[in-house]
Amino acid sequence: MADIVGAIFGALNCICGTPTCNCIDQYRNFNDDVDELRRKLDSLTSQKQDIESRIEEAEARGGRTVRQQVQEWRKQAQEINVDVRAFLEKVQGVKWYKRACLDKRVCRKINVVKEMLEKGSFTEGLVIERAPAHGNIIPTENLVGEISTKEEIWGYLMGDEVGMIGVCGIGGVGKTTIMKNLHNDLQRETRFQKVIWVTVSHPLNVFELQKKIASAMGERLPEDEEEMMRAAALMEIMRRVRYVVILDDVWDMFSLNDVGIPDPKAHNGCKVVVTSRSIEVCSHLRCKIVKVQPLSQEESLKLFLDRVGDDVLQVPGLEEILKLIVEECAGLPLAIVVIAGSMRGVDDVNVWRNALVELRDRVKSVKHSNDEIFKRLRFSFDRLDNWEVKNCFLYCSFFREDYVFSRRELIECWIDEELINGLPSRKRETAYNRGHAIIDRLEKNFLLEEDTFYSGEFREGDGTVSFGSAAVKMHDVMRDMAIVSIAPEFGYMIKVGMNLVELQDEHGWVEDPKKLSLMENNILKVPLSLSPKCSTLSTLILSSNPNLSEIPESFFEEMLDLKVLDLSSTAIETLPNSVSKLKNLSAMRLQFCEKLKYLPSLANLKGLKKLDLHKAGIEVVPEGMEMLISLEYLNLLFCPNLKEIPTGILSNLSGLQYLAVRCLRGTTKVTNFEEAARLKNLETLECQFDDIRDFNYFVDKFKDFQSAVAYSLMVGRAEGMIRQSKYELVINDCKIGEECIVLPNNLEDLFIVEVKNMRSILNNIALVEKANKLKRCTIWNSEEMECLVELDASSSSSQ
Repeated sequence: MADIVGAIFGALNCICGTPTCNCIDQYRNFNDDVDELRRKLDSLTSQKQDIESRIEEAEARGGRTVRQQVQEWRKQAQEINVDVRAFLEKVQGVKWYKRACLDKRVCRKINVVKEMLEKGSFTEGLVIERAPAHGNIIPTENLVGEISTKEEIWGYLMGDEVGMIGVCGIGGVGKTTIMKNLHNDLQRETRFQKVIWVTVSHPLNVFELQKKIASAMGERLPEDEEEMMRAAALMEIMRRVRYVVILDDVWDMFSLNDVGIPDPKAHNGCKVVVTSRSIEVCSHLRCKIVKVQPLSQEESLKLFLDRVGDDVLQVPGLEEILKLIVEECAGLPLAIVVIAGSMRGVDDVNVWRNALVELRDRVKSVKHSNDEIFKRLRFSFDRLDNWEVKNCFLYCSFFREDYVFSRRELIECWIDEELINGLPSRKRETAYNRGHAIIDRLEKNFLLEEDTFYSGEFREGDGTVSFGSAAVKMHDVMRDMAIVSIAPEFGYMIKVGMNLVELQDEHGWVEDPKKLSLMENNILKVPLSLSPKCSTLSTLILSSNPNLSEIPESFFEEMLDLKVLDLSSTAIETLPNSVSKLKNLSAMRLQFCEKLKYLPSLANLKGLKKLDLHKAGIEVVPEGMEMLISLEYLNLLFCPNLKEIPTGILSNLSGLQYLAVRCLRGTTKVTNFEEAARLKNLETLECQFDDIRDFNYFVDKFKDFQSAVAYSLMVGRAEGMIRQSKYELVINDCKIGEECIVLPNNLEDLFIVEVKNMRSILNNIALVEKANKLKRCTIWNSEEMECLVELDASSSSSQ
């Protein structure tokens, strides 16, 4: 057939002239061109594979980033490969009379592939050396004294002789502060590609340590593998870079290999620094020991004056007393800072003289080093002028060592414990104001330390974007002091993060405690025998015991004074019916109880002020919830199994000041909108909406309602609120298309994350004018967006 067709075209070539000649040539060249396209495509495939191999090899060495143009070339090459192979499949066996027409397309694709081959030469290389983006700057104090110790450690870090460095000294002597300063200095140093800071838990939890290190490396380890396999995976990750790992506050002996940290040697240029109160721990790890000595008298005085203020030297007769107080601090920076903070603003010599007497009385009878510093730190606690502030400080010790509190979280806990109260008007808002004032007071007295709490996170490309909010933490020595020296006097029992599986008397049980914190253990069950020991208990915290699934049915019958019950982040499935007898209960925290299906009737809990079921597994609202006449705080947000809130429940809870709920409307989904709007005492509203129509309906119907209430609103996928401002809206992973976003008038923060079919944020200028309080608009991964504000013809002509 092909010979016959060729002969016919030959004859036509002589008769018809040039146009037909071109067509005939294209027919004759078709097979050759298709073969050429296949060869070029094979070359492109081989070139792409070579480039991928070279990139993989470069990345394995660490410290390198693939050039942006290389990334784009890889993407385009893959798209061309798929397109051309599909085209070749299509033209295979095509009818002879179509070949001439298709040959032009074959030639165009040959040119496209040739162009990609030329672009893939990359004479400047495939990767660039990555800048030393080691990590975040850690908030810390400037060093006063300790310079020689810092320089000694720096010398070991920059040299090749020492790989393991152990920084030792008693609690409060400044080990962590020195290393925080060095950590921040290393951010500007190009010698290392990664600087990792990990505060080590006590007792040591290898799983958590591996998780923290991997996270700092931007990796995740499989959680279902055994410890040894996770160590092997982590070691492979660590070998890719030159690193410094700083392990702060290590108490227990362990092996680097068991964790997955390669031994730091001269040939790999890596370093591991351990801070510990135990020389034995550092010796076990074969560290070069650096002992941190107390400050000299001169350095101590300088630090004290820096914290208390130089103006105290202007007070007649005070200088000698001040020097004697500094001497009692024994050169321990933590004691100096805390005691100086407690005396700031005092200019009465008699008060200073009395302070010296009290400090000496506390210190003179103790011998053990821990007791010595505890007594000095206890002095600052005693100087707090009211029990409200003292109790708020002591409550911070109920959490694990180095726990970082967001201010919001801590203040909420204080409100639950009724340690702080607001004014009758705007009760929650004024309680928050009081809480912030107390945190400020404790920070200024150096009883709490400033930190950052990461309140939200979204994926962006291969990494994440985090949102930080103001936070505080308790120095580990301050926490030890509170637990050992103060908590027993208040009847508080704190057994946190001790890997307890069972509750038995040998764990140092306090008879009839007033407050009991057992969070972050591995408790499997709560024995019924515990109940009689806690007849006067007012607070029971069992949160973050992930395997706790059951509580005995009559467990709460003896706890008639219980006011705060925290079972959050446990595997609890049902609450015992004896909960219904807790008539004095004021706060019940059940957030993140994902297996929780059943709560007994709450009708008798007339004093309950807070019910937190955030991300709980409940399928229906608890029976009798409409009878909670004292309820001020209700969180039903992100409960995936809760399909409706029956009509009348929210409107009955007239005292609500805080409401977090998924807002539903329509005939099959009972409306919450109107009921929420009628809550006259409401101060804060957090809502999640399924789609933009529900959200727009809410904004349109309740314009007056918005002005009186702080809000955090989310449309789309339920992940969590960011809480960066008083009035915020998050639109997360939902389709909008041509929908118009109706913004609340007083909106301050707008976050748009992975929104699909959205060409512009706002579709007419009137909406922009109404949102005149908007301070910030943040957009991630919304690739179909073309512009921020799209003006229609009428609006643009009016400008």
